[in-house]
Amino acid sequence: MADKRDYYEVLGIDKSASEDEIKKAYRKMAKKYHPDLHPGDAEAEQKFKEINEANEVLSDPEKKSRYDQFGHAGVDPNYGAGGGGFGGGFNGGFGDFGDLGDIFGSFFGGGFGGGRRANPNAPRKGADTSTSVILTFEEAAKGCNKKIKVTRIENCAECGGNGCEKGHTASTCPTCNGTGQIYVNQRTPFGTMQTTRACDSCRGTGKKIDHPCKVCNGKGRVRRTTEREINIPAGVDDGQYINLRGGGDMGVNGGPAGDLHVNISVRPHPIFIRDGFDIFCEIPVSFTQAALGADIVVPTLDGKVKFTIHEGTQPGDEFKLKGKGVQRLNYSGRGDQYVKIIVEIPRNLNNSQKDLLKKFEESAGDSCYKKRKSFFDKVKEFFKD
Repeated sequence: MADKRDYYEVLGIDKSASEDEIKKAYRKMAKKYHPDLHPGDAEAEQKFKEINEANEVLSDPEKKSRYDQFGHAGVDPNYGAGGGGFGGGFNGGFGDFGDLGDIFGSFFGGGFGGGRRANPNAPRKGADTSTSVILTFEEAAKGCNKKIKVTRIENCAECGGNGCEKGHTASTCPTCNGTGQIYVNQRTPFGTMQTTRACDSCRGTGKKIDHPCKVCNGKGRVRRTTEREINIPAGVDDGQYINLRGGGDMGVNGGPAGDLHVNISVRPHPIFIRDGFDIFCEIPVSFTQAALGADIVVPTLDGKVKFTIHEGTQPGDEFKLKGKGVQRLNYSGRGDQYVKIIVEIPRNLNNSQKDLLKKFEESAGDSCYKKRKSFFDKVKEFFKD
């Protein structure tokens, strides 16, 4: 594991980064190196795996604590699974502070969590993992099936997870007689006390492997990247995540697998802006269309829709297309689409066009401009002696 980069360096953050800062850094880096944006780029794919691995550790408070204390060894796939790690990690008491923990654990009957250790061969749930997927605006709004690459810890297929070379089996550890624990007598100010700790010979597994599997080096577990297809429900939004139960790391000693968190990133749309389940867009119309009214074409998630704007439409006028928004996540019905009218003033007019507009302005007077007439009436009143 010496060749692995520091996880904080991978995400470009300091050790003091908050949970929110870690999340933001992960999303930024995942978007930058996502395989969908770099097809066929092996280097980007490797960086994406590295980013997900770093996030998997730093976004989990327990894993982050182990990593901060022990480095990569603290989050090794074999950590706490027998055959590696630090004999179960810090359990919230004094047990991780060496002799002092053992002393207090024995003296107080294990009440501080240090003297009595959990059965090292008991089933334990696997860790949760995470990855990310980039969606188009339409895919997020309507839902889709998407292929993603998932890296997780699995039982070694070569040895079936027992860590032994084919044709061989693990034997009972002669040091601890298969208990995974040894008793140690310690002299203390209170006299000689007997404490327990993880067996050094078998690292708490209670088993001895004389012929380790060449694929997993006797660990029984390997980190593997696979591709799987997932269903993206309609209505997901940028920054949300989908939880896939059992999609994370395989459990230890027959325990259940952890969950897989799929973080959602949605590409910006060139026309639409989303707010909850409503979408917004702006439609430019000409001065003449706004003045006389016109039939315009409005883009929606369902295709083009014809809409008639009324005579005298003003810049900034807005209308609603009911039910043309985003599907409500896990509910029936859709949001609405709001369309804002942008009146575009013509530029680069020739002399003939300018003359026509001047004649129109002279013939119209103030009677066609309600807001302008009202404004200047107020101005006159304001400056009246």
